[in-house]
Amino acid sequence: MNVAAIWKFCGSLPGACGEIKWQVDQVYSVGGKMFCVACTDKAGRGQVSFKVDDDLFLQYTDRPGFIPAPYLARARWVQVNDLKMVSDIELKALIRRSHQLVAAKLTRKQRELLGLA
Repeated sequence: MNVAAIWKFCGSLPGACGEIKWQVDQVYSVGGKMFCVACTDKAGRGQVSFKVDDDLFLQYTDRPGFIPAPYLARARWVQVNDLKMVSDIELKALIRRSHQLVAAKLTRKQRELLGLA
């Protein structure tokens, strides 16, 4: 999966909206809260960061191709530096789970307004 495909997938999730932040990163949010950050680094490699379940954070950061996400690791975010290290199916499932984790923290009213109830 490449960064463009990640952007398209994130945009298809309920209540998701994307914007460019920090001049290079495509950030997807739900209810104003980030759930995925994707970009292409200076070497042209795709990178993606997303939230994972608290109890799975160490499992993912011990896995080749995954690292604690810079600036967001304390919130249990991981970063995939080499998109070839994870299958498209698994990456979509991880991003979808990140979306669910973030959406679950929204108020009931926000979830209802976004069609997530």
